[in-house]
Amino acid sequence: MTKFRPCIDLHSGQVKQIVGGTLSSVAGDLKTNYVSKLPATHYANLYKENDLRGGHVVMLGKGNTEAADEALRTWPGGLQVAGGINDQNAQDWIRRGAEKVIITSFLFPEGKFSLDRLKSVLSSLGNDTSKLVLDLSCRRKDQTWFVAMDRWQTITEMEITQESISMLEPYCSEFLIHAADVEGLQQGVDEELVSKLAQWCSIPVTYAGGARHLQDLEKVHASSGGKVDLTIGSALDIFGGEGVTFEECVRWNKSH
Repeated sequence: MTKFRPCIDLHSGQVKQIVGGTLSSVAGDLKTNYVSKLPATHYANLYKENDLRGGHVVMLGKGNTEAADEALRTWPGGLQVAGGINDQNAQDWIRRGAEKVIITSFLFPEGKFSLDRLKSVLSSLGNDTSKLVLDLSCRRKDQTWFVAMDRWQTITEMEITQESISMLEPYCSEFLIHAADVEGLQQGVDEELVSKLAQWCSIPVTYAGGARHLQDLEKVHASSGGKVDLTIGSALDIFGGEGVTFEECVRWNKSH
């Protein structure tokens, strides 16, 4: 059954909701929907109190390590962490309290997928696939989807297909896939992508991007046959949104 998955997006040490496609090295390009006055620990504790497991703590650029660390200490084993993860620090983040580490950019040197790097990350985790999530966040190109890295600014050579998904599945426990073109825009989910993910993936997968209201949970549930989970960010009231309340999402999970 489709579940709501929470998030804590960190930028410059603060909890923010950002329009995904604007996150580049040029500060003036950044478009922010919301900047919280509350620390990451507040959200970690909120998710803990409501037993919302599998939430993503995403470090968007530098200056977020301390905030991520504090969130993980607030709920050890309840959150996953992403951003700058590689074979040198993956196990350290598990020791800090992450349930799982999420990885993208390290696997794509110069935009080309490296199976050796994936194996080295897994080796650093004691070859425990249950500790690893692969982030295949993507952008549309030529009427299909390609994995995007480096704050979603660089489109890699990897197309998201049945073949690429099947190749990667033995090395991880789940996928996280942001539709970067609609991330933060609250203009609706990419139902075509959701449907394809349900067809192609045999392990858990979470989709993020474009969710506006509670009905999007219904849409993802219908489009995926309940196989794909949904992250809602900017539309949530706890992030300044008006489309859906956090309590509604909690009730959805409990009822499903």
